[in-house]
Formats: sequence, structure tokens, C-alpha cells
Amino acid sequence: MDSTTNNPQEQHNTTITFAEISHRDLPNDVRNQNEKLSQKPFTRTSTGQSSTDWDTKSVRSAIMKRMRFVKKKKNRDAEPRVEGPPYHTMDLETVAKLLKSDIEDGVSESQVEERRQQYGYNEMEGEGGVSPIKLLIKQFFNVMILILAIAMAVSFAFKDWIEGGVIAAIAIINAVVGFLQEYKAEKTMDSLRQMASPTSRVIRDGQGKTIPTRELIPGDIIVLNSGDVVGADARVVEAFNMDIDEALLTGESVPVNKVNDIIEGAEISLGDRINMTYSSTIITKGRGKSIVTAIGMQTEIGKIAKRLLDSNDNSKTPLQKSLDRMALVLLAVAICTVIITFGSAKFIINDEVILYAISTAIAVIPEGLVAVVTLTQAFGVHSMAINKALIRRMAALEMLGAVTNVCSDKTGTLTQSKMVLTRFWMPKKGFYSISGLGFDIKGEVKSESDESTIPSNDIPPYLKQLAYNAALCNMSEIRKDKEGDGYHGIGDPTEVALQVFAYKLDMGKPKLLSTKGGPGWTLISEYPFDSSIKRMSVLCKNSEGEHIGFLKGATERVLERCVGIKTGDSVEYISQEQLNSMVLPQVDELARGGLRVLSLASRSVKVNGKVTAETFAREDIEQDMFFLGLVGIYDPPRVESKDAVIECHQAGITVHMLTGDHIATATAIAREVAILPSDYGLNLPPGKSDPRALVMSAQNFDRLTDAQVDALENLPLVVARCSPDTKVKMIEALHRRKKIAGMTGDGVNDSPSLKEADIGIAMGQAGSDVAKQAADIVLVDDNFATIVKAIEEGRRVFSNISRFVVHMVSGNVAELTPLILGLAFRDLSGDPVFPMTPIQILFNNILTSSPPAMSLGLEPVHPDQMLQPPRTSKQALFARNNVIDILFYGVMIGGICLLNFVVVVWGWGTGNLGEGCNHRYNDSCEEVFRARGALFATLTLIILLHGFTCRDLYQPTWTWNAMKNMNNKYLIWSTICGICLMLICLYVPVLNTDVFKQHPITWEWGMVAASILVYIAFAEGWKWLKRRFW
Repeated sequence: MDSTTNNPQEQHNTTITFAEISHRDLPNDVRNQNEKLSQKPFTRTSTGQSSTDWDTKSVRSAIMKRMRFVKKKKNRDAEPRVEGPPYHTMDLETVAKLLKSDIEDGVSESQVEERRQQYGYNEMEGEGGVSPIKLLIKQFFNVMILILAIAMAVSFAFKDWIEGGVIAAIAIINAVVGFLQEYKAEKTMDSLRQMASPTSRVIRDGQGKTIPTRELIPGDIIVLNSGDVVGADARVVEAFNMDIDEALLTGESVPVNKVNDIIEGAEISLGDRINMTYSSTIITKGRGKSIVTAIGMQTEIGKIAKRLLDSNDNSKTPLQKSLDRMALVLLAVAICTVIITFGSAKFIINDEVILYAISTAIAVIPEGLVAVVTLTQAFGVHSMAINKALIRRMAALEMLGAVTNVCSDKTGTLTQSKMVLTRFWMPKKGFYSISGLGFDIKGEVKSESDESTIPSNDIPPYLKQLAYNAALCNMSEIRKDKEGDGYHGIGDPTEVALQVFAYKLDMGKPKLLSTKGGPGWTLISEYPFDSSIKRMSVLCKNSEGEHIGFLKGATERVLERCVGIKTGDSVEYISQEQLNSMVLPQVDELARGGLRVLSLASRSVKVNGKVTAETFAREDIEQDMFFLGLVGIYDPPRVESKDAVIECHQAGITVHMLTGDHIATATAIAREVAILPSDYGLNLPPGKSDPRALVMSAQNFDRLTDAQVDALENLPLVVARCSPDTKVKMIEALHRRKKIAGMTGDGVNDSPSLKEADIGIAMGQAGSDVAKQAADIVLVDDNFATIVKAIEEGRRVFSNISRFVVHMVSGNVAELTPLILGLAFRDLSGDPVFPMTPIQILFNNILTSSPPAMSLGLEPVHPDQMLQPPRTSKQALFARNNVIDILFYGVMIGGICLLNFVVVVWGWGTGNLGEGCNHRYNDSCEEVFRARGALFATLTLIILLHGFTCRDLYQPTWTWNAMKNMNNKYLIWSTICGICLMLICLYVPVLNTDVFKQHPITWEWGMVAASILVYIAFAEGWKWLKRRFW
């Protein structure tokens, strides 16, 4: 869509080509709506894509007045949310009438209380913190803990104090670990409250007064000055060079210049409502007045707060759901084993039968699983903290491994949030590029035509003129950091970028104004930026006494003041038409690269007599100028962003950019960081859009119904001019496609989507408190690349959890197998004989199985971890393969152990199962106690070695190469410790017979060794079958 300004004088100066992306698959009713869904290269003769000092009116006014942002018809599945009147589309008289106020005098004091009763106070609704007591109680409402509690109660009822005490200790340890990890109070609303300005200057009854911000009411006239925090949403009444930093709402890194014009189109994004001021934004320059239109939870920041309050933060992750399902299954199995035990006794229930039933129930439950899962995640959290990613919620660590899409903000996340001048053009000289990003004052200037580099100690005259303008026609400062060798800028980001450029040429403002070594430049008068003419100028005197006027601003506004061009010391007079035809194509070239474009000019000023700041009027200086050149400024990507995005692609993760910036700037940055193909939108015929259709504006995306969004073949990779609702809508669309979505951001505007996403990732340095509190993860270094490390760690943690769950639960099945089959063993009095005692079971569940399982949780990342696609729902914790592994290993190990028991009693012994051997030792229990010792040693050793098998559930782990390359020292030490504890339990008197109810073994060690070899053969054979046939 082409648009020009209404002013005939400027019609040839401002040309905007701006339309949206083509979506051929969209329904016809959407394609035929007000805005076409096609994209042409964004070109213009003004200054770039964002609302800067220099391009606000030229770009936005042209777009808004010509595109007529009026929604012709609605095509929604559901009723739209009720909003307040679109005050930005109304004239001030209408606004005042609606709010029952007066533009000059404000509201009457007599109306204040009545309105406060109607609207309430200008404050956020509160939110309670997390109750430690409720959180602690929650830890005990766990199926596994409840089963342990029942077992503990029964043990105490039968005066089995040792077993009851052990079970109680296990339950308490599990609860304490869970409580300590989950106890983190939310502080979202406190952060929002702190962002409000404490006081505001208002006009009531025609009198100015200062009141607490919380007492603002709709209709109040608020007076705004530089440095103020806006206390409420308001319509601009008057603005004098008033710039407002709205990054927390829109994500734009450059302040927005405000006007009181009527803006057509009720649906335009917040960033384009340049006649509105919003609560908690900051006045960076100028002054003005606004009439309050919304307060408290009705403001834009209040809507964000409400979404945060309404968001469901209690939904469980797939891992938590899997563990819950497992607990229910194990509960059912435990009940079945109890019924089987009672049934085998023909339901003649006595103490022996009840104790045996408790033993089987305890064998079913992996008591240490909850603690091992929690501690493994805690170790993962610690590892990520070392890599500068702070986990605020443990569940996020598990979800990271399944992330399929990352939706990233642009400013401050993928980019540095530091404007930098990277390219300029000069008449007859062509284009030049400048190296160095951020506030780095070192950089090379290189000609793009012949690749020659201009040395900073031999600047040619034509380039000196450009540097003089950049340095002197500038109100910003560059200062050295007090700590380190870096620099920082003070002032408008665009001017800081120009000043850094001058520093790179060793011509910074302080050096030019310095009098060391002779007289330097003198700044005589300054004519600050004026939004109505979009220009700034200064009058300076050089060391030779010559007076020079410098001008910079929006291209069309600078060109209209020029009579020719200047290259070095030579000038050339040309017509306005020739000047336009020479300069405007170069502006298009810079704008296509996503750069904000400024034009610079200068002239020699003739003076008579003494010159002061009042000698010349602005109009006298800003005439008969000679054009110097164009400069292109943008917020550059972080150096590591591109590599991080490429790593995401290799890992099967799609990266989306959701930004408040303009579509051309967003597209250019997305190309640079590899979100879009490097040739996307380039080299296309005029009027044609890229057929790949990967970019869309928020206005077009927002107007689509959910059904229409779902009908798109692919969701857009770049969405520009986003509002908070746009970002949430993208997350919801991904969820409907069964995707696991991560969202990065730093501003308050990102908070709803951070909360809505499966994984919210906030920036630690540039991020607002609200964003951090809404997020699951905080990046300490604000580095997008850290997300890749976090995802890798998340994948490692989940893979390791999957391994040790197979290890632990198969161990429980191994214990249950001999207990169920052992129901056939009856002593001389007809009571069942325990192949394993409850303490032996608990020993293997806690001390034998848990340490190797925890060591498996520390297994290093697999080399190919980030070359695999994200896991699917079929690869859940208890997927079919894992369940089959658990059953196979469990039954196989249990069968081997039971065979040892049988060999000792009936092979070596006489088959005498004694009498009362479940309670204490007597002479008839010798064979039973030796058999228990053999079974205990076999089961303990195999479960310890089973940890090595579970390091890889598909590839062999008992080959020489696998053992040689093993680097999990924790698993080795946990195995050694487990063996030592087993020997203590077997051979320490009293402990072995009175507590564990077993006897030491001798010749049985040969049988134990043979059992281990049989286990290894079965395990490796099983893996071979899986690799061969699955």
C-alpha cells in the first residue's frame, strides 16, 4: 500500500511502501478486509522504522492518515473483550465531554469523592503470598506418602517400632525436600505497585496541585515534565517536544514523541497511539499535559496485572502428571498384592499375614523416587545457575527439554538495546560501513565500493564535516564506566549513536570543544528538536573563527532546507528535484535494511559583530543548507544471537520474534539472526511479497479468529507491532497445535505471555521486576544463547530422570516378584515365610536404589543431545518402551534372586522353612536366614550394577569401550558405598539377625557372582533385541 502525506509540498518527499505478508491460505473474508495481507519492501524518505525524535510524524502520520485503520467488520468466534472508548480517535472536546471534565480547569474538587466512589483508587489489586503451612501440608497429599503413612501406622499398631520409625523418617524427608524446593513466594503485584509514580501534578478547579498518584481520577488534567513517571493512562492535551519511554509496554528501545493529533483507527497498536500516555511510562524529554482516561486495573499496565492474576499457575507439567499416574498405578498394584496375600491365606488374617501384606505394599512403592526426582532437579537448577540461568520454578526444568517453539522479544533479548550507527551514505562518495557495536568507541570506517579503510588519524575533509555534525549537533554524552574499560551513553539513544560514531573517528564532542592545544570549537546557540518540524540545529564557531550551522533530522524536512550538496570543502548548487532524486533512493536502500535514517546538513553563516545565542532566529540558521549525507542507525543483534538461533534449529526448535517494532526493522533483524532466511523479502519485484509468508503485522494477526489462525499452514516467524494480547494469542495458538512454547522477554509488556507460556524466560539485567516474577527462568546475562544451554540442561535432566525411574521402579518389581511367588512358601505352622523382610525391602529401596538413581540424575549430557528433535508425548516418562523395560528388568532380576533363595533352602539345604522366622531367629530358621542373606546380597549387587545398565537404555554399557568412556564418578562411588553397607548389614552381629533377619553367607558368593553374569547377559541381550527389532 503506497501512501503519501496530505501536504502537496511534501508529497514528493515522503513515500511509504508498507503492506503486510501474503497468506494465500487465509479465508476470503480475511483477505478482503481493510488491510491487504501482502508485504512490499518498506521504503521511505524519512528516518526509519521506530518512533524516534526524527521520524515520528513523517512516518506514523503518513501511515495512519492514509491506511485508515478502521475495522470494517468483525469475524470472531467469541465476543471481543469490552474496552474503554478509543480516546485516541477522538478530539479533545469529545474526550472532555465523555470524562465530564474541562480541558483548561480539570475536574472540580466537589466531584472528586463522587468519582472515587465510582472508579476507586488508582492502584493495583492485591495478591496474597504463598502460605508456608499450606505448602507444607500439600507435601503430604501425595499417593506414595499416603501409602507409607498407612504402612507406618500398621507397623506401629503391631509394635514394630523399627520399621515404623524408618518409614516415618522417609516420609518426613520427602516432605521436607519438596517443601524447601517449592517455597518461593510470588511478588508480581508488589513489583507493579512499585512502578507507579508516588505523586502527580494535576489541575483541579483551574489550580495546580500535587496529589498522591493513587488519588488520580478519570478526567484529571495531569502536568508532565521531563523525568516524571506517568501516573495513569491519559489522552495528550498538549505536548512540547515530549518524548516518553514506553519500552515496558511496547518493547521499543527508542522514546516516542507525543502529539495531541487525532489518530484514526480504533485498533492500532499501543506503540502507534502517539496521542496517549500510559501509566508507569517515563517522560524522557519535554513537557506536556494529559487528561486521565483510565486508572488502576483499567490502565494498560493494569490489564497486564489482571492477566497475571487470572493466569493459572497451578497446572501440572507432564512429568508431574506422569508421576501422579504412576503413583495411582502403584497404589492399585499395592492393593492387589494385599488382596493376593490375604487370598493366599484364605482370608484367615493374622499378624503374620498382615505383616506380609505390608511388606508387599512397601515393595511396590519406590519410597525414594520423589526425593531423587526433586534433588536431581535441584542439581539441574544449580548447574543452570552456574551457566547464568536462574530457575524460579522447578517444574520449568523438566519442560525445557520438551520445548518446540521459542517466542522471543526483539529489543534487549535478541538485540543489545543499544542504538548504533552502522552505515552512512555521502553524495559522490557512496556507502560506508562502520564496525563496532554498542558503546564501543573503537571502530573502522570502510568504503563499500572499494573496501578501503579510512584511518582515524587521517580523516578526509568530506568525512570530517559529517563527524562535526554528528558530534556538535548533539545533546548526548559518552562517559567512561567507573568500573572496567567500557562506556555508557547519557541522552537520547539516537544521539548517543551519533556521538559514538564521532568518537570512533576521534572527533567526539568533548575533544572538539576542548581548548587544549589552542582554541577549539565553540557552541554558540542550540535549537532543540521540534516535533512539528522534525529537525534540530546548532550554531558553532570553529577554531578559525568561522561560524557554521549544523542541521539534522527527518530526511524530507532536511532536504527542503537544502540548496545543494557539500563534499569536503567544495559545494555544489542543485535543484530540489535533483536533490530528491539523488537522495531518496539511498534512503530506501538504508530503510530496507531495517535502519532508522537521519539526514545531516551544514552551511557557513556570515556574521557581523558579536554573536550570541539570541543573534539568530532558528529560521535564519536552518536555510540555504548544503546536504552532507545520510546515516543509518539501528539496535544491533547480540553477537551470539545468530549462533543460538541456529542451534535451536538444529535441535528441532522453531524461533519466533514477537516485537513492538516496525515490520521492516523486525524483518531485517530476523534475517540477521537467522530466524528468517537470509534472502527473505529481498530482491523481489516492486509490489511483490515473499511467497514464503513468514512475517505478519500484529494488526492482521489479531484480527484472525482462532479457527483462521489454526488454518494457517505455518504460524508467522515474525510478528511486528505486537501488543501484550498478540503475544498471548501466539502462545495460545501454539498450544492448540500441541506445541510446548517458551517465551522470552524483559518488559512489563511481556509479562502476560511469560505467564501464559509453558516456559517464561525473563532477562535478568534489563528485565523489569514484573517480568522476572512472571517468568519461570531468569537469564542473568540477558543472553539469548543461554536459553540453548538451558534447553540442553532440561533435556539432560529429563533423560536422566527417565533412566533412574526405570532403574528404581524395576528394582521395586524385582522385590515384588519373589514376595508374590514366595507366598507359596509356608513354615511348619502354615504361615507364609518372607523371602525378604520389610527392613531389607526398605534398605534396597532407599540405600541401595536411591544413590545410584541419584547418580544417574547427574549423568553428563549426551554428545548428540542437541541434535535430536524435542521429545514428543509418546516419549513421556512412562512411555511404552520404559514400561516394558521396567517389567522385563524387574521380573528378570526378581526371578534370579528368588532362584538363589530356592537353591539355598532346597538345593543346599533340607527344605526346612522353620517356624516363626518372620519375627526372630531360632534354631529352625538357619536355612531361611541364610537364604535371605543370599537373596539380599544378590538383589543388592544387581540393583547397584543395574545403574550402569540404565546409563543407556538402548546402547551397550557393559562393553570395554562403554566402561572405558564412562565419566560418571558419582555412580561408581554410590556403588562402592552400597556394597560396603550391604557387607555391614550381612556381617555385623545383631544388626544382621535382629534387624534384617538374615545370616552371613559363605559359599553362596559363588552363586551371587554367577547370578550377576547371568543378569549382564540378559540385559545386553535385551538391548540387542531392542536395537534389532524396535
